[in-house]
Amino acid sequence: METEHDHNHDDGHSHDGDANTNAIAADSSGWKSHWQLLLAVLILFVMLTLEFGFDYVPPFPVNLIIFGIAYLLAGYNVLNLAFRKAIRFDFFNEFFLMSVATIGAFAIGSYSEGVAVMVFYSIGEWFQEAAVNRAKRSIKALLDIRPDEVSVKRNGAVQVVHPNEVKPGETIQVKPGEKVALDGELISEKASFNAAALTGESKPDSKSAGESVYAGMINLNTVAEIKVTSAFTDSKLSKILEMVQDATARKSQTQLFISRFAKVYTPIVFALAIMVCLVPYFFVDPYVFNVWFYRALVFLVISCPCALVVSIPLGYFGGIGLASRNGILFKGSNFLDVMTKIDTVVMDKTGTLTEGVFEVQEVVTQDIEEPYLVKLTAAIESHSTHPIAQAVVKYAGTDATKEMTVGQVEEISGHGLKGTVDGKEVLAGNAKLLRKFNIDYPAEIENVVYTIVVVAVDKQYKGYITIADKIKEDAAHAIQSLHKLNIKTVMLSGDKQSVVDLVAKELGIDNAYGDLLPEGKVEKVQALKNQGRHIAFVGDGVNDAPVVALADAGIAMGGLGSDATIETADIVIQNDQPSKIFTAIKVGKVTRNIVWQNIVMAMVVKVIVLALGAGGIATLWEAVIADVGVALLAILNAVRIQNKRL
Repeated sequence: METEHDHNHDDGHSHDGDANTNAIAADSSGWKSHWQLLLAVLILFVMLTLEFGFDYVPPFPVNLIIFGIAYLLAGYNVLNLAFRKAIRFDFFNEFFLMSVATIGAFAIGSYSEGVAVMVFYSIGEWFQEAAVNRAKRSIKALLDIRPDEVSVKRNGAVQVVHPNEVKPGETIQVKPGEKVALDGELISEKASFNAAALTGESKPDSKSAGESVYAGMINLNTVAEIKVTSAFTDSKLSKILEMVQDATARKSQTQLFISRFAKVYTPIVFALAIMVCLVPYFFVDPYVFNVWFYRALVFLVISCPCALVVSIPLGYFGGIGLASRNGILFKGSNFLDVMTKIDTVVMDKTGTLTEGVFEVQEVVTQDIEEPYLVKLTAAIESHSTHPIAQAVVKYAGTDATKEMTVGQVEEISGHGLKGTVDGKEVLAGNAKLLRKFNIDYPAEIENVVYTIVVVAVDKQYKGYITIADKIKEDAAHAIQSLHKLNIKTVMLSGDKQSVVDLVAKELGIDNAYGDLLPEGKVEKVQALKNQGRHIAFVGDGVNDAPVVALADAGIAMGGLGSDATIETADIVIQNDQPSKIFTAIKVGKVTRNIVWQNIVMAMVVKVIVLALGAGGIATLWEAVIADVGVALLAILNAVRIQNKRL
């Protein structure tokens, strides 16, 4: 049975829409099989066929008993909820409203109409519950794919255990076709994985030994051994699932408005219905109570706010589900609304617009063969863990320096490395390193915009290697898409201004600022906010967390992004593609448009039928068909979001 807790949420707002969705599920022995409702529909169909097809109405009290049985079968749960709310002095809800309207119809002898109102209302409730459950299932099914068992190597044997029994540091074995259950590092030389559950894209992702593998990935080709780095509950997939589950509880401003609106709207409707029934007594002659009481019942039926309080949250569930299928996680439906107002997107450079992986761009030599310069540089750089050094080593190849003898390697802070390679003294670093040892070099080096490794051999300048971060494939498309929406783009980076300007020019970014420390990024974003701009900030590093928190919408790159930034962010892009920023804005706009379509449609139809009912033109039949019809149309419209193609 439904509990009191079902109608209350963490934000303190009672939500009648949830009451709607739970009403049908209230009695597991009845509503899940729906046999009572089906039997009520059958009885109503037979009685209406007799009445309108054969002009036969059973004598009283037979017809009252038959319609009474059908009424109780269709409305038991509604009446039960209405009673339970009434004893708490909560009279202004749709269950009490429906109960009053249908019991009133019985009181004036309109048995068939009373049953019809309850039957159609219950059918509408069933559709609403089914649609909401479908939305919730589609969200959960996207992510709740954690395996229930995992093969772990212990004491020289492979044991099958539950993933939460595996501790960090242990080794698990994943066969082809199996899902990875825990985050870890690949021990096997190579393996290929499908990362669709995390990124929204099903293309294979090849991994080499030492690279990170995440829970939810599917092993594609060979048995893979993985060293576990985090517990089951701390895996990236578990955190993502928790984010999505929390998201459905964080309401948008539109949802909160509709909830508050329903609390004010329902008592006003009750008051108007009483006025429709009693006020004509003073102005109409002759006044017939049954006529005006019937019109008041019509007024109550059509005024039911269920189309609004169910279709609105359903629309936002659909928006969160649509975003999830596109590799974007919204941590609350409120952020769907926020994204529709964004007019400025501020982005970090490294890891957001660029790959975050440094690569050699150019090798310039003087009086030395290029391959030999690269080998000498790689030999000495192999003694450093700096990303730039690793880029040079990778460019040279793992076997390039195997036969070289390297010794006396010294790291000179802020300058570079000094050492010997095959008896030759080699310097590899920035221009300051050569100046420190009074080695002349071409002046053009000072004007190189990329990160540069200058090389000297035996006190003689021999050339330089430029290193740059590769721009992501879809970065330019992302900026173009944002500009089409008249959204201003800004790039902030700790890299030197010349590099930042080069990337900004290539991508067409409006404004770019380099040489920034974390506090500098915060100052730039605050300055934009002071101009009244609505800002989304996109970042991936731990130093981006403060500015992510400051923005109206903080967006984290979830694949390469740090845990701190992902935790702080309001939206997580799982596959690190900057083009998903545009997709997130589009999801927000699609959701908002459909939600407001539902609001306008429901209000227009209700106002029209309310006026017709008060004027005696619309009957209970028109009222219930209009009410249920609008609710079903709103639900079908909201469900469209889940199947939308972006």
